[in-house]
Amino acid sequence: MNEPPAGSLAETLTREHRRLDELFGRFLAAATAGAVAESLAAIEEFDGALRRHTAFEEERLLAEPSGHRLARPQIEGDEARLSRELRLEHVQIREISAMIRRHLSEQGDASTARALAGNLARRWDAHTDREERELFRRAF
Repeated sequence: MNEPPAGSLAETLTREHRRLDELFGRFLAAATAGAVAESLAAIEEFDGALRRHTAFEEERLLAEPSGHRLARPQIEGDEARLSRELRLEHVQIREISAMIRRHLSEQGDASTARALAGNLARRWDAHTDREERELFRRAF
């Protein structure tokens, strides 16, 4: 993939993706070690940064949802489809992150948190790759 121009919004958002990768890695390391308190602190930091990041993208980069919200309308242009799909991915990623946070905070359940982590990692990786490859190329 071509690197975005230095100082561009695409570069800034790509750096945020890498920072979120690092935060998620801290969670994985703590969860793998079975350190519940450290896992919870790390997933809370990741989740907060994730919510700020996705809110910014939804407000500034993605087309407003149509009257169908996130459901697929019968007729949809490429930009509207990409925006709708990325919004839906944001919802899914935030939900998994929140589930992990809840399992750790309410039940101290590191094993369920670790089990959910694989799903979150796959979705996050595919999502950021798609944004950097498709959205940033179109938007900037």
